[in-house]
Amino acid sequence: MTKSNITTAGIDTSKAKLDIAVHDRAERWQVTNDLAGWRSLVASLAKSGVTRVGIEATGGYERGVVEHLRAAGFIVLLLQPLQVKAFGRVHLRRAKNDALDAILIAACAAAVDPPEIAPDPRLTELADYLTFLEQIEEDIKRFKNRLEHIDEPALRRIVNSDIARLKARKAAQIRDIAKRLRGHGDLAKRLKLVLSIPGIGERTALAIVIRMPELGCVSREEAAALAGLAPFAADSGQHRGQRKIAGGRSRLRRSLFAAALPAAFRWNKALVALYGRLTAKGKAHNAALIACARKLLIYANTVVQRGTPWTENAA
Repeated sequence: MTKSNITTAGIDTSKAKLDIAVHDRAERWQVTNDLAGWRSLVASLAKSGVTRVGIEATGGYERGVVEHLRAAGFIVLLLQPLQVKAFGRVHLRRAKNDALDAILIAACAAAVDPPEIAPDPRLTELADYLTFLEQIEEDIKRFKNRLEHIDEPALRRIVNSDIARLKARKAAQIRDIAKRLRGHGDLAKRLKLVLSIPGIGERTALAIVIRMPELGCVSREEAAALAGLAPFAADSGQHRGQRKIAGGRSRLRRSLFAAALPAAFRWNKALVALYGRLTAKGKAHNAALIACARKLLIYANTVVQRGTPWTENAA
């Protein structure tokens, strides 16, 4: 990687404030994490000649300032906490406070390349609705687990009523997300292509399209890695370790894994054959399902890349 004359700043985010540092300079300051603070931040960054900003994902507290900075024309790199932490370890930076974190984030942002595919604000908005849907599904699972430990009929009726209510809300939420997505012609086309794959229903298709804006623009290996479904080697010398998956977009991975079971047992002939071959070779059930989930994503990436629906020989 070659050095450039791009001036980079790092932002450490909390609920109430933002700590800012400019890479390789002594400039440090702090603003409130609200509209007034964002406006002040834009003016200060422009005055310092900053064009690229790194910010660590912090569970949503960064969302407002990220949108504001992008609207103002800045290149914003949304860094994962693991990236920043690993960068700090490599450079032996152990001291930690908000100001030092901003310095570390600035250095990390200066060292990495910006994404080739710009974030799609439409998908960012839809992701919020999808997250709410996933939370409803998690609530349903909790109530079902609770039901297993309740014997009193009156209490069971209450829990069953809550489950029914949440299931109705889940169905309504899926319809609402699909309607919002289909309001955009290009996204509607993408969704239709993904839905042409046997074994991928509307719920899974929505997760793929929304959680992977890069769909159709990356290689099959890159798509699998983004979802955390690519097996990583664990070899050293003569030792050959077991391949494992790690990292990636966990919510997307869970959606694909949930779809892989019925697809590999019934709905997708290519996956039924794949699952059979893998288990016949002695692969564990979970390992075979992970391979099937990876294939589902690869199929989705392929149909969007080609712009044509799934055909049986696409496998």
